Amino acid sequence: MIIKKQYLKSRPVCKVTFGLEGEVAKSAVTAHIVGEFNDWDIKATPMKKLKNGAFTVTIDLEWGREYQFRYLIDGAKWENALNADRYAPIPYGDGDNSVVVL
Repeated sequence: MIIKKQYLKSRPVCKVTFGLEGEVAKSAVTAHIVGEFNDWDIKATPMKKLKNGAFTVTIDLEWGREYQFRYLIDGAKWENALNADRYAPIPYGDGDNSVVVL
């Protein structure tokens, strides 16, 4: 799982590329990134499946904020980003959300 950040000099936006790789991605048919940036809408931000089986999406996010998110695979399995900037407890249940800090 990858997270790449590209800060724009012309405006307070960071292009953040999120990626799912490895065994999780190769067996998946669909993947979505779900988080604060899309109001936790499970269908709002689909990820593109690449020829090698990985998934990727790039989102413009405002600088100076933290965004909680998770990956939703095949509409049923939640995954965290292994290389997130940090993790935050979910207000219900016993899991964590991934957090990207810009």
